[in-house]
Amino acid sequence: MQNNILNYLRRTVQRVPDKTAFSDGTNSLTYAQLYEQTRRIGSYLCQNGLYQRPVAIFMRRSPDEVAAFLGTITGGCFYVPVDEEMPSGRIQLILNNVKPPLIICDEHTKEAAEAFELEDGEVVLYSDIVQTEIDSAALEQVYRRAIDTDPLYIVFTSGSTGVPKGVAACHRSVIDYIEQLSEALGFNENSVFGNQTPLYFDACLKEIWGAIKFGGTAYLIPKNLFSIPVALVNFLNDHQINTICWVVSALTMISAFGTFEVVKPEYLRTIAFGSEVFPIKQFNIWRKALPEASFTNLYGPTEGTGMCCYYHVEREFLPGDVIPIGKPFPNREILLLTPEGTLAAEGQEGEICIRGTAVTLGYYNDPARTGDAFVQNPLNTAYPEFIYKTGDIGRYSETGDLLFVSRRDYQIKHMGHRIELGEIEADVSLLPEIQMAACIYDAKKKKIVLYYVGDIAEAELTAALEPKLPRYMLPNKVFKLAEMPLTANKKIDRPALKKAYENG
Repeated sequence: MQNNILNYLRRTVQRVPDKTAFSDGTNSLTYAQLYEQTRRIGSYLCQNGLYQRPVAIFMRRSPDEVAAFLGTITGGCFYVPVDEEMPSGRIQLILNNVKPPLIICDEHTKEAAEAFELEDGEVVLYSDIVQTEIDSAALEQVYRRAIDTDPLYIVFTSGSTGVPKGVAACHRSVIDYIEQLSEALGFNENSVFGNQTPLYFDACLKEIWGAIKFGGTAYLIPKNLFSIPVALVNFLNDHQINTICWVVSALTMISAFGTFEVVKPEYLRTIAFGSEVFPIKQFNIWRKALPEASFTNLYGPTEGTGMCCYYHVEREFLPGDVIPIGKPFPNREILLLTPEGTLAAEGQEGEICIRGTAVTLGYYNDPARTGDAFVQNPLNTAYPEFIYKTGDIGRYSETGDLLFVSRRDYQIKHMGHRIELGEIEADVSLLPEIQMAACIYDAKKKKIVLYYVGDIAEAELTAALEPKLPRYMLPNKVFKLAEMPLTANKKIDRPALKKAYENG
């Protein structure tokens, strides 16, 4: 039985020690180098008496940062990734919550790291601790003590109160996720991953552990390339990247601006996407450009350890269709629950709730919010069994596939009608001139506000929507943008749109 995720690395380094494990296109680590550095970091933690403690990793996105994650696990601790692109106030809130005894930084982040207030903690340079002499006996003792419910990382997500929530995941849930994801997407030793997400999101688990499990290679694609679509595709080609698992906005950034008329990804064969609804118009551009590639829609929240559901696209989708999120990975179950805690009837909408190993440990040092979201399964009154309430609304199609309907907080009541803002966005995105679209709702003034990027004037867009949408769904205000604001994870930044609207 595998109870420690480091088993992946231990096996792979024996098979392919000299193969590149991680690279950003400039700096690289082979599996042998990665393994050695993780053991040096782990030895440092052992020497300083740290065990099962949170260690903050505050480094620039690089192969060394991945090594710092693994080194923390090797020392029997769990890592808490933070990044310089986060607001400093948010980082301080995270540090206040986890109270790490150690922040591992690099030369670029050292000054910023030392400016934070720490409670009995210290800041150390990655370049210093990787000089530590390896203590094999201490590391072996730590390795043998590990059990699969030990925490592996804490990743912070946004909280509705403005205070971030630290999702704590364990070895068991991550191992289960990587095993199921790898089988579903067909990862192997020839997989060359292109990582899009910052490393302080759990989304990077796909590339990090997908590569390590099989001895593949993962490239940490430079952030700036995601605003230069042609250069981004050239990077994919230069490094023969054949597997990507990106948020939808990162994919539409390529297809919406005519990139495929200039260059196509020559090696891509596995394309997974998630976190947002893929506009069918943009999806079909991708599928036409890469007819030999497989496309898979993934769904899942951070609290469910990465992704929980998948759908292999094997048929044509027409404008107005929605790509299903499919079915759950093995060893987890999706419950569609009504507000009364009963199973939704056939065809009825319900809240998507997750049951099984995928459910994480809860929110770190936050019992109140943990109790709100991680609840007793209302269908089971015989023994304790926690499920996670996602806040997402779904329903099953006639073919038995799960469909994502909306976020619970994306549903609005407008002019007496229940409206999904995502439905408006989908109709807007069907127009050939539109590249990206997002809606927000002004609850005080009862107005639907549409933001878009595209080659059409605001008045013309409004006129084009009139025959497509019922009157009560027509946007009351329409704003054209030069570019859509995106989060660090390349999702549409709806809070930024709301703030811009409120500031007038």
